[in-house]
Amino acid sequence: MDDELTLSVGGRQLSGWSQVRVTRGIERCPSDFEISMTERYPGEATAFVVQPGDACEVRLGADLVITGYVDRVAYGIGAAQHTIMVVGRSKCSDLVDCSAEWPGGQISGADALGIAQKLAAPYGISVSAPGEKGVRVEQFNLMIGETAFEIIERVCRYGALLAYDQPDGNLLLAQAAQVKAASGFTQGQNVQSATMTFSGDQRFAEYRCFMQSMDVLGDIGEGGNLLATATDPGVLRHRARYIVSEAPTGGQDFAQKRATWEANRRIGRSAQLLLVTDSWRDAAGALWTPNTLVPLVLPTLKCGSETDPLNWLISQVSYRRDFEGTTCELTIMRPEAFLPIPIMQLPTFADIPADLGGSVWGNEIRR
Repeated sequence: MDDELTLSVGGRQLSGWSQVRVTRGIERCPSDFEISMTERYPGEATAFVVQPGDACEVRLGADLVITGYVDRVAYGIGAAQHTIMVVGRSKCSDLVDCSAEWPGGQISGADALGIAQKLAAPYGISVSAPGEKGVRVEQFNLMIGETAFEIIERVCRYGALLAYDQPDGNLLLAQAAQVKAASGFTQGQNVQSATMTFSGDQRFAEYRCFMQSMDVLGDIGEGGNLLATATDPGVLRHRARYIVSEAPTGGQDFAQKRATWEANRRIGRSAQLLLVTDSWRDAAGALWTPNTLVPLVLPTLKCGSETDPLNWLISQVSYRRDFEGTTCELTIMRPEAFLPIPIMQLPTFADIPADLGGSVWGNEIRR
C-alpha cells in the first residue's frame, strides 16, 4: 500500500516529503503534523507557495488524517541543501485557541452535545456524538476568557465523554473503547521496540470521599462526614487518599462515583506501554487509530500472553517517516485510564427547594 503523505493546499497536492510526523490522540486536541523536505533543484523553494493560515488536508495514502490549517512555514539554507518545513493543526485548533462565544453568555437546557455544537458553530466546526449525548445541563454560564474547548471538555465530564477531533477536522464526543482493531501487537512479529512501565506511587489502598474538608461532625460518628469509600486490592500496604466531594449538599451516589473513579483511573494509568511498530496499519489495512482496542501479546514485558492477550486502548498514535524508515509510535493503556472525572452540576436558583425558605429575586436568594 502506498502510504505517501500528501498535503493539499489551495487545490495543489504536495508530496515528496522526506520527514513526516502526524499525531492524533484521545487526550490530544487538536491533532497536528510536522513535515519537511529538502529542495531538490535550485529555485524549487521559490515555487513552493504555502502560507500560514492556509486551509489544508493531510492524507496518508488514500486515508484522510487531518483537516485543518497551516500554522507555520519555515525555509532554511545550508552549505549543501535548502529545506522547507510545514507545521499545522486540525480545524479544532480554533476551539482550543479562541475564546468561547455565545449571545448572552448563558446556555440553558442543553446536553453536552448541544453545548458543544453551539460553541463550535462560530468556528465552522460540527460536533457529533454517535452514542451518549451527555446529561442535560439546566443552566451553563460562560466565563469570559475561557476557550470553547475548555468548556466543552468540562461539560463532557458530566456524561463521561471524551472530546477529540476527527480526520475531517470536526469534533467527536465518545466514550472510551468502542472499536477493536483487526489485529494487535505480538512480540517477535510486528514490534520493533516497546517499553512497559508499571508504577505504584500514584495508587492507594483506600480512597475516602468526604462531605467537607473540616471534620466537624465527628461527634455523631465518622459516617456524618464520610460519604463513600473505594479500595484498590493491588496496593498491599496502608496508603490512604482523602477526597472532598464536589457535591454541594452531600450526594452519596455522586461521592461513590467520585471515589470509584479515583481508584479506577489511577489503576488504569499505573501501566503504560510505549510501542514502536514498522507499519502505520493493522492487518486489515486500516490506520492505527486512537480510541481503538488492540490485543497485546508481550510476555517479556508482563503484558499479555498467547493464551491470555490483554485488550488495551490506543490513546495516542504518531505516524513517522524519516531517513531511518517508516515507524508508528503508540501509547497504549488500560481502558480504565480514560474514564472522565464525574462532576456535580451546581444547582441554579430554580433548583432550590421552597421548603428551605428561599425565594429568588434578581440574582439574590432572599430568606
